[in-house]
Amino acid sequence: MKLSTQPYKGARDFYPEDKRRQDYMFGVIRSVVESFGYEEYDAPLIEPLDIYKAKTGDEIVNEQVYSFMDRGGREVAIRPEMTPSVSRMVAAKRQELAYPLRWYSIPNLWRYERPQRGRLREHWQLNVDIFGDPGLSADVEIIQIADLIMKAFGAKQSQYEIRVNSRKLVDAILTNLGMDEADKNLFLKISDRWEKFKSKEERLDYIDAVLEKSGYGDKKKQDFMDKIAKREEAFNKAFESEFAENLRDVMVLLNRSNVEVKYSPYLARGFDYYTDIVFEVFDTDPENNRSMFGGGRYDGLVGLFGVEPVPTVGFGMGDVTLANFLETNELFPRLKTKTDLAVVLIGDVYELSLPILQKMREEGVNVSIDPTDRKIDKKLKSVDKQGIRYVMFIGENELKEGVFPVKDLVTGDETKQSIERIISSIEDYRKED
Repeated sequence: MKLSTQPYKGARDFYPEDKRRQDYMFGVIRSVVESFGYEEYDAPLIEPLDIYKAKTGDEIVNEQVYSFMDRGGREVAIRPEMTPSVSRMVAAKRQELAYPLRWYSIPNLWRYERPQRGRLREHWQLNVDIFGDPGLSADVEIIQIADLIMKAFGAKQSQYEIRVNSRKLVDAILTNLGMDEADKNLFLKISDRWEKFKSKEERLDYIDAVLEKSGYGDKKKQDFMDKIAKREEAFNKAFESEFAENLRDVMVLLNRSNVEVKYSPYLARGFDYYTDIVFEVFDTDPENNRSMFGGGRYDGLVGLFGVEPVPTVGFGMGDVTLANFLETNELFPRLKTKTDLAVVLIGDVYELSLPILQKMREEGVNVSIDPTDRKIDKKLKSVDKQGIRYVMFIGENELKEGVFPVKDLVTGDETKQSIERIISSIEDYRKED
């Protein structure tokens, strides 16, 4: 049987050039997040399925989680998100930790869904959370971080938009419209996609399908539609109500921080655990006008693990949508290999060259060697293809003289230098690149 060379559907192979891009993204992200005083953590790839059943959301648990029974008869899942894991970790040391906690991670996550632009089954996701701060300053800080990450990648304000809302406010509106908990849950599911439909007909078809799937008969469907028909007036009035006080204050504080945000009444986020402020960052490009990432406040999740709840606010940013944004807006810089120098041997001098290579590496030079007996022109083609700019030649004469030719494959310039001089020049080469 011939094995396929393709990765699992919805997953990616990361060749060196792809890995450089991912490392670049994660490097920028880490720099911004750590500038706010956050520390990195991690958790197991596999968790008990129950921690997702509790609050993640029915659609994700029933349709998207990779779950199975382990050999001990336990229901487990490959993590589809990180928030339940970090909440479990905080609950485990609830009394020992020094609050407020500022934690972040960039875990590998899996969801069984249809692969499409901006969405794969496997992805990496930045998770940033503050635990133990119930004040608005935490909500403000989390959104500041999201904004600064976008700016750190070189994004202009016109290229993205931060939209904010409050689940507390939405809940109050839906209660006033006469919705019970079942109606509210369905509305939140529908609301999350409200602005994604291209036409009113598409939206109505989707709502009808959701209600049908939930067992709503004709009378109950009509009752639900009558309630949401009143939504626009209710949402417009609600922003001035007492339930929107936190939201208004957060928007004022962000404005003072030069962070532009917009009130979005239909923004709800898909997870069941959000309790107040929620936000999403949208790509404003007409060709890719979609939500890139978001988050909000979830004060009750830690309490599900049998301890006193810890007020929490955070967000998650996926690497797939971020990479699409950077590519679309040409924000990826030229990323080169970390190999400073390639050594090409002339003749049978491999053994004699080893002390030189060792010395260079000890001095911090990243150097590769081609010890094969291929022709020099083929070796140089390979070096060029690998993106290594500088080549050093070592042969018997060079070893005797202690001076080695170094060629710049970009300019074609060639100089002869001592090992000491080559080592000291590498730092200049790095600055130049």
